[in-house]
Amino acid sequence: MNAPLGKPPRLPSVLVVDDEVRSQESLRRTLEEEFEVFTASGADEAQVIMEREFIQLILCDQRMPGTSGVQFLKRVRAQWPDTVRIIISGYTDAEDIIAGINDAGIYQYMLKPWQPDQLLLTLKGAAELHRLQQENQRLSLDLRAAEPVLKRRVDVQRTQAKHRFGVDSIARTEGSPMNRLCAMVQKVAPYDVSILLSGESGTGKELLARALHYQSGRAERPFVTENCAALPDQLLESELFGYKRGAFTGAFEDRIGLFQQANGGTLFLDEIGETSPAFQAKLLRVLQEGEVRPLGSPRPQAVDVRVVAATNRDLELEVREGRFREDLYYRIATVALQVPPLRERPMDIPLIAQGFLSRSAITLGRDVEGFAPNVIECLRAYRWPGNVRELQNEILRMLALSDGAVIGAEHLSTRVLHAAREEEERDLDVLTGIDGNLKDRMEALEARVLRETLIRHRWNKTRAAAELGLSRVGLRSKLSRYGLDKAN
Repeated sequence: MNAPLGKPPRLPSVLVVDDEVRSQESLRRTLEEEFEVFTASGADEAQVIMEREFIQLILCDQRMPGTSGVQFLKRVRAQWPDTVRIIISGYTDAEDIIAGINDAGIYQYMLKPWQPDQLLLTLKGAAELHRLQQENQRLSLDLRAAEPVLKRRVDVQRTQAKHRFGVDSIARTEGSPMNRLCAMVQKVAPYDVSILLSGESGTGKELLARALHYQSGRAERPFVTENCAALPDQLLESELFGYKRGAFTGAFEDRIGLFQQANGGTLFLDEIGETSPAFQAKLLRVLQEGEVRPLGSPRPQAVDVRVVAATNRDLELEVREGRFREDLYYRIATVALQVPPLRERPMDIPLIAQGFLSRSAITLGRDVEGFAPNVIECLRAYRWPGNVRELQNEILRMLALSDGAVIGAEHLSTRVLHAAREEEERDLDVLTGIDGNLKDRMEALEARVLRETLIRHRWNKTRAAAELGLSRVGLRSKLSRYGLDKAN
């Protein structure tokens, strides 16, 4: 029973074209358990069937009256290119068939007498080929239809990544010293120059490196990180540059290095000051030549990578004392940015702490409202030697120990509470140590605050003014008033 027009049959369909009736019937009996079989005695009859039925395979005799098998299959290829075409012949002279195989797109050429098992195997392979072709076409159409949606989704993800990792995601208040640093990041990010981020551990250097990447023209390419202090030289070299199978004991397969993984994007090398001079020489060559040579490889491979390095050391001092290569320093520090420690930005602590609390509450599945007022004062009083990372751990600890919706000071660690008490005692000592009336005491206290702020910022008046909420003109006026303008 023939399948309805345009609808695939239950079994793979094959059209047998042969002018010998006995040959048709023999082929039908061999194939009918595995295929939906149609038969035709010549090219014209086969053409009619092709126009009416969904034919997946054609098994065509070469020698037929009028139109040969190859000639007919050329027409089929032009009208039904997806049909898999097989030619069968009882003659050993196959020059016409071989000459027409490419033009007719013939899948297989078989000789008579054919063997049933071989014939079935050939047609099953042809049916699988047809199925794969159809599936490939459907996938191509689906992808073409989904392309606008996927493009919009990718654009949204890029926008979200830029928002999530851009400088606007770095918590800071109006008077924070981070504002100037973030402005510098925005200014240099579009330019393809190497950046060195210096600062104490835990100050957020990787966040700034991500911001540099996502504000640059490389934002659509990979951002790859490596902690140089975590690995010895040999492992660090293989991690960054990659290696070929058999390059050393245990190298059982090729490994693509991080430079190649970051190709077109940004590579963040944290704690670069911990590397040895020998490794520094190899890294310098990569940065100078723009190519890496995987261990065991006979030839180098070009890479296009922007390097952002970070360190908690004073690399200029390391260079002067011979522990860090001067040429590498100037290669990685086209622009050098100093990240301030958390103790120099106490005005940012409430905002950072609240952000950590909100995110940690989601992670732990807790419903919290915020901190009790005295908690923030305690957090501001502490010096935070571990910087932002230590603050994050403190918030997570408080949240894990608390039960209520408001996080109280009783859950603070001992060191933070002690720091708050010491701060209160220092404030009392300052106040009780000042003589005079209220106006004199307030002026003396203001002068002391000004001096302490300038000392902390190494007499950088711009940073001091930003922390105190003053303009530079206003700060200069006060410094002149208290005789501090010549103190440094």
